[in-house]
Amino acid sequence: MVTWGWGIAVFAGVFVAAKSGAHLNPAVTLGLLLNGKAEYAPGVAIDFASTLTYFAGEMVGAFLGAVVCWLAYKQHFDDEPEPAGKLGVFSTGPAIRSTPWNVITEVIGTFVLVFVILTLGGTPSGLGPLAVALLVVGIGVSLGGPTGYAINPARDLGPRIAHFVLPIKGKGSSDWAYSWVPVVGPLVGGALGGLMARLVPIIVTAAS
Repeated sequence: MVTWGWGIAVFAGVFVAAKSGAHLNPAVTLGLLLNGKAEYAPGVAIDFASTLTYFAGEMVGAFLGAVVCWLAYKQHFDDEPEPAGKLGVFSTGPAIRSTPWNVITEVIGTFVLVFVILTLGGTPSGLGPLAVALLVVGIGVSLGGPTGYAINPARDLGPRIAHFVLPIKGKGSSDWAYSWVPVVGPLVGGALGGLMARLVPIIVTAAS
C-alpha cells in the first residue's frame, strides 16, 4: 500500500508540476543537468540560477507536504507511543544500518529512476506520468526494503526538517546521523543516471 501511495502521489505531482517540466526530485533535476539538456522545461534554460530555484522549490514542497501530513494525522501522532513510528512517517530509515550498503541501495534505486525517465524521453507528457508512477511503484516493491527508498533528497530531507521543527508530542530524535545517506545516495544515483542516459545513444550509434 505504501508503494502504491507513493506511485499515485508521483502521478498526481507530475501532472500538477507539468509546466515546470514535472520537477519533484533534485536527483532528477541533476540528472537532466548532466544529461546535457538545454532546458528544464520550455522557456526555462538550464543554468546555475534555474537549478538552484528548482532545488529550492523541491525542498520547500517536500517540507510543506510533510506539514500537511502532520496536520491531517495530528491526533494519531499524539497517540503513537513510539518515536520511531513517528519519524518513519516523515523520513526513511534502513532495515539494517550499514552506511556503505545503504548508500549503494539508494544509488541503485535512483539510478534506475533517472535513467528510465530520461530514456522515456525527458519531460513526461501524455502517458508519461503513469509510466513514471509505475516505475516508482516498481522501485519501491523491489528495492524499498533495505532503506525505505528515498530516491529523492527533498523527499527525505524536507520532511525530516519538518519532523525536527514541528511540535510533535514525544517525537524523539530526527536521526541526523543517517540524514545524509538519502541525500548523497540519490544525488549520486541521479548523476550516474543522467550521464548513462547521455552515453547510451552515443554507444549505440558507434556500435551500429
